[in-house]
Amino acid sequence: MSKKLFVGSLSWNTDDSGLQQAFAPFGEISEAKVITDRDSGRSRGFGFVTFEDEEAADKAIAALNDTDLDGRTIRVNVAQDKRRDGGGGGGGGRGGYGGGGGDRW
Repeated sequence: MSKKLFVGSLSWNTDDSGLQQAFAPFGEISEAKVITDRDSGRSRGFGFVTFEDEEAADKAIAALNDTDLDGRTIRVNVAQDKRRDGGGGGGGGRGGYGGGGGDRW
């Protein structure tokens, strides 16, 4: 079963290819992606690497977490599933800016 890793604190210079090269020695990778800003195209400083094999992913975490990649100490851990329940925010009830209203006149 595949396993996705979060890679944080990436150098602005690290691209998809560099990320793939750093993790390739640990096993077969199905995807290596540096996340970029939608508007500027610049790296947001983190990415994801998906291994085909969980054991390979675990080895990569053990070997690469808190090590140097392109001049930055990277953080590597298991990626958390994206929340599908609408995420954070939302103050419950009538909340929101300015309160509930009522009769204003």
